Parts: sequence; structure tokens; C-alpha cells
Amino acid sequence: MQHLRQLLEIENSELAQLLRFSLYGLEATLNQARTEFPLDPGSKICDEVLQELHNLLQPEPLQQNTGWEDPPDDLKLNHLREAFNADSELNYYLGNSQLQSITDSDLWNEIQRKLLRVPEDLAATWRSRTLDLAQEVGAIADNSNLYQLPFIRDEIIYPGLSGTVQTQGLTLYQQALSNPRNPQANVSDLPAAFLFLYMNFIEIDPDLHHALKSVFGFDVISLHSKPEQRDQYIDALSDRFQRTQKAEKNTDPLSILRAWIDMDEAIHSLVFVPPAERYSWWGKLQHESRRILKKVADEAINAGNEVRIRQLSGLYADICASSKDDLQLDCGGIPGEVLTCLRVYARINQDESPGRVIFRSSR
Repeated sequence: MQHLRQLLEIENSELAQLLRFSLYGLEATLNQARTEFPLDPGSKICDEVLQELHNLLQPEPLQQNTGWEDPPDDLKLNHLREAFNADSELNYYLGNSQLQSITDSDLWNEIQRKLLRVPEDLAATWRSRTLDLAQEVGAIADNSNLYQLPFIRDEIIYPGLSGTVQTQGLTLYQQALSNPRNPQANVSDLPAAFLFLYMNFIEIDPDLHHALKSVFGFDVISLHSKPEQRDQYIDALSDRFQRTQKAEKNTDPLSILRAWIDMDEAIHSLVFVPPAERYSWWGKLQHESRRILKKVADEAINAGNEVRIRQLSGLYADICASSKDDLQLDCGGIPGEVLTCLRVYARINQDESPGRVIFRSSR
């Protein structure tokens, strides 16, 4: 394991990226096999192997302190903190929680990650403002020092800083996923891309929660404060990824559709409190899954099936008959409205499957 870890820690290494995603694939495969063969004589050793893989694949997080100490007043970016905390429009989308970082590096990343959850026009305005305020204290945007997250495309999410404040930015990175030697990942494989992206993002953003019913159906759960829930959510996401792959190999349109509905639910069940706005970076990222789901539904229709897929939104009173086991929050959005659709409503031939949402309480 020592040499595996050493190779994984080498920056900008194609070999390290190939190893990392091969190990992700092995972990997902073993998790699936462990579920299918619970009485296998190798189960106990398999659990230990999975734990070793989990520990090995923990990415080194962006420098951050998630403690609850009072923030110091001598931060170079303290004026940025004060302006961000005081903005009522941001509070509408993010809730009233204050920024928690106690270093300039952490503060920059915390602010930029939160901007991924608000409408893109507001995020763009604030991102420009953060760069201006950083420049006032001698820090400038730096796109050369970026923490890489695997996905199906290259995209700089936000820049780092150099000068008086040194910190990494964040980028999506396609190259590892497009490596033809890696059988577990392909640029056209959106479920695999989300699996790898989520595994990494969960490690760097302590604000992430899950609302996946099969893991815990009664509340929205913090993945940072409940590590066992984090592991169970990732296992469930991996399992649904495997089932999607199997369904696509069988080429049955309805099997593929049902697997994609489950996969889409797992993707949309990674949430914030309050949930990210629909037209935010996060909202648009997750909507990529819904676009693929629509294509899969169209293929099932073309094969002669009656299919209706509906993303539930608007007034909760208008859609509650089409949903089940919904979750309620008292922050974010407009009282009485759906905050996010976790699972689509589906009618496939004669079978009806309710959707699931998070909605804002009306009081």
C-alpha cells in the first residue's frame, strides 16, 4: 500500500490518475459483489480490503478548517467576509449561517464554493467582487494552482489566489476519465463521472448533505458530521452506478430507464441546506443527469412503451399527490414551494412510481 499511496500523491501524473480511477472502479465492483454474495467465505477479508481502499483513496482536501472557533479579525480578507455575511440576497439562497473559516485560504474557498449554489448571474457578480476585494490586499487570481476534480469535461470552476494570499482554486478535469486504458470510466459515461466527482467533492465541502431515501429517509443528513452516512451514501451511489452499467449491457429499454431513474435520484440526493438554486452551477450540473434521463425515456417510448417522466416543482400543494416520503425544510426558497426534486415522478406502462421532493414549510 505504501507505494500505491506514493504514486497517488504525485501531482500532474497520468499514472497517478489512472491508478486512482482504477482503484475507484475496483472499490465499486467489490461493493457490488459484497452485496450480491453476502455469505461468501471471503466476505470478512473483502470488508477489510474495502476499508483499505477507502483510506487509500481519501483525497488530500483543500486546506480548510471546519471548526467553529470565532474568526480572527486580522485576516487579509476579513472585509470580504463581512460583506459576504451581510448580503441579504446571498442569505436568501444560502440561509443565515455565517462563514466559518479562520484562515484567508479557507475563507476564499468557502466563499467560492458557496457561490456555486446561487443563481449564476449573482455568482458572477460576487465572483468579480471577490477578486476586486482580494486585489485590494495584494492577492491576484491564479489559474495555475487548481485542485482537480474528475468529470467529463475540463472547466475551471473558480481560480486560486497568489500574492499576499496563497490558495488553490478548483477545476473539473476530463483527461483521466477519457483514458481508454481505464475500463471503469469513459467520457460518455455520465454515471461514472458523477460517481468520481461526488467522491472527491464530498471530501472538500463540509456543507454537503444527502437525502437519499434508501440510506436514511427521514431527514437531510450532513455528510461531514455523520461519516457513516457519507460512506453509506457513496456505497449506494456506487451500487446504482453498477446497476446502470448492467442494465445498459442488457439493452432492455425499460431496465435501462428504471436504473437511470434510480441513478438520477442518487445524483440529486446530494444536497445543501438550503438546496442549491436551480440555475446555479450545482443546479445545472445535476440537471445534466435529468437531460440524459429524458433521452433514455424517449428511447423507451420509441420502443413502444408508454412512459411519462415528470420533474416535480412549483407549489407543493399542487404536486404532493405525485410524490411520497417528502422532506420539509424551514429555510430557503419560497414558503410552500418545492425546493428541489430528488426523484422524478414516473409512469411506465401501467406502473406508477411517485416522485420525492424537499419543500419549504408554509409557515
